[in-house]
Amino acid sequence: MIEKILTVKNRAGIHARPAAIIAQTANKFESEITLTRDDATVNAKSIMGVIAMGAGYNTQMTMHVQGPDEDEAASVIEALFESKFEEE
Repeated sequence: MIEKILTVKNRAGIHARPAAIIAQTANKFESEITLTRDDATVNAKSIMGVIAMGAGYNTQMTMHVQGPDEDEAASVIEALFESKFEEE
């Protein structure tokens, strides 16, 4: 299992478009991918779950990835956060 701390770096936070990008990307992998913020954990493959986290600018969350392609999945999702979901 891979665990990484991710920070929301785009000023608008995670709204519908970034949530869709996260879910669409997560769904390309077999691994189970979850995002945890405070006491809430959601499946990263669920657009509504990701939106429901209400993650604004500079919010930190923990990503857990477990499965056969966990290394690639973790690095691709991390890159989305680093690129600010290509919004800025």
